[in-house]
Amino acid sequence: METKVFQSDQINQAAALLRQGELVAFPTETVYGLGANALLPESVKQVFSVKGRPSDNPLIVHVTDFSMTKEYVESYHPLTEKIVQHFWPGPLTLIFSIKTGSLSPVVTGGLSTAAFRMPDNKKTLSLIEETGAPLVGPSANTSGKPSPTTALHVYHDLKGKIAGILDDGATQIGVESTVLDLSGEVPTILRPGAVTKEKLEEVLGIEVPLDKHLVTESETPKAPGMKYKHYSPDTPVLMIKPADWKQAIAWAEMNNKKVGLLTTPKIADQYRSADRFVFADDTIEAATRGLFSGLRALDEAQKADIIFAEVFPDDHLGLAYMNRLKKAAAQNYFAEK
Repeated sequence: METKVFQSDQINQAAALLRQGELVAFPTETVYGLGANALLPESVKQVFSVKGRPSDNPLIVHVTDFSMTKEYVESYHPLTEKIVQHFWPGPLTLIFSIKTGSLSPVVTGGLSTAAFRMPDNKKTLSLIEETGAPLVGPSANTSGKPSPTTALHVYHDLKGKIAGILDDGATQIGVESTVLDLSGEVPTILRPGAVTKEKLEEVLGIEVPLDKHLVTESETPKAPGMKYKHYSPDTPVLMIKPADWKQAIAWAEMNNKKVGLLTTPKIADQYRSADRFVFADDTIEAATRGLFSGLRALDEAQKADIIFAEVFPDDHLGLAYMNRLKKAAAQNYFAEK
């Protein structure tokens, strides 16, 4: 299969493929999604086979506006309107209880809930509108590997497996959306993202708990990205705490390990001999934007035996960064034996 790369003036062509049941990857402000018509179960099934993704993993349904969800949702949490007004379009996915039979079990993972998001990307909103149906859109990569933040990343993983990619350059945020469960009484974060716990609590005026439960391979997750190990390159990753860099580098040299650094400029400047992917600056925003690109670049270069990755405090946007990094590293920090 030829994988075509579509530009702004070719959105109608990409939408025509989606209406026909083909798969087309699309850009968002977070990562690129692997698009399929959410109302065509056979098309959605292709998403799982192309990604190598477990079929019990629910998919996020992408819509053009809030009213598009009403055909599927059974009931809304009382805070829904306030949340949507503040955060849509944007990197926030909302889980609702849905009407029986309104969406295929292939989309929901067999659950009585479904996840919805309005992405903050004009090209993709036009694509959904032109298709005339909501789109499922898990990250457009091989399952378990770092998510794609450019069309080139998608092409690398899925060339010849999907019909097309709608290109909109690099994504702005770099990690997947926050997932907020509104199917129960208390709004609960199932996956952290750029819409932080602090931002939600400020708008809602209540405490918003974070569900830190990581499911095993045999459990059905309520939201994407809840698996214990995820986003992992083939090269092993170790997280390095600020006080451990010198010891970690010495350990690698002693054991003849070639190291790839995934760090801010502040750390990278201290260890110039190693292969490296350096974030644009020392901020958590730059680190989050560069995390998946860096993991991919260091892995694909095949120069490193191990990747040393910089950690950040586990709060605000750092919570989203560390959530992904911990899974990429299978929860492993450096600790000299």
